[in-house]
Amino acid sequence: MTITLTVRTASWRANVARVANSVDGLVPVVKGNGYGFGRVALAEMAAEFSDTVAVGTVHELDGLPTDLHAVVLTPTLAAPTSTAPILTVGHRTHVECLAGWSGRVLVKLESSMHRYGGGVELIDLARERGLEVVGVSIHLPLVGSPSEHADEVRARIAAVDPRLPVWLSHLDPSTYASLPATHTYRLRLGTSLWHGDKSTLQLRADVLDVRAIRDGQHAGYRQGPVAGDGHLVMIGAGTASGVTALADGRSPFHYERRRLLLHEPPHMHTSMAFVPDGDAVPDIGGSVDVQRPLTMTAVDAVEWI
Repeated sequence: MTITLTVRTASWRANVARVANSVDGLVPVVKGNGYGFGRVALAEMAAEFSDTVAVGTVHELDGLPTDLHAVVLTPTLAAPTSTAPILTVGHRTHVECLAGWSGRVLVKLESSMHRYGGGVELIDLARERGLEVVGVSIHLPLVGSPSEHADEVRARIAAVDPRLPVWLSHLDPSTYASLPATHTYRLRLGTSLWHGDKSTLQLRADVLDVRAIRDGQHAGYRQGPVAGDGHLVMIGAGTASGVTALADGRSPFHYERRRLLLHEPPHMHTSMAFVPDGDAVPDIGGSVDVQRPLTMTAVDAVEWI
């Protein structure tokens, strides 16, 4: 089985460059599966226009280019062996867990997310414990208007030493540019940077088998009856790769601009789709389009065209 991400390279790179050039203080985010491209591969591309990248956890540091500064966005409860990465602390417990570690940290301030973060007193605590505080971090929610986000940032940084850079997430570039000049800022971007022009990206999965089936026959793990005369199409993508039905239960697969019907939910490495007689049937060795978030899909191959 193969799940392939095809990238229209010139157009994709042009959009990445446009976004990167529009943001002063950009920090590219390459966390998780590298937004479908692969974390290390994406970090190597980010190194072309930034000296810093952000990853999700301390377990995502391996393999990154050595000339990049790496920021870890999720707090850790155990100090890494290296002092090279910049860690994030958002609770006094996170600070205490780094006892004996003398590296750099961002102090996350509590936002309306209420996920991680404390008050400015956490800055002093981190310094008392021997950590080098290189900035504060504010993680804004996805919902809300740009003006609401800007107002929240202004309120959160009012008591922050202007000498400390403010690292931000989930701000659009125009709102980011409008923030008060009392502080300096860095903006973390992931989705809008790498997936900003979805027309440059196509996700496909191989067709591994096609079998004629008659109305009333039973098939699959659950031995459900097929919906009529037609074909069962075995697609090389399933839950092992993060491919599931859509939230409303519909199939994530398309062939010739028609949504394929799922015979049963995707399972591990194979999904069974049903194509009724009269509809176009993909060939073995062909492929179908996959409608799934790239951040949740384990891509087997990236094809740059």
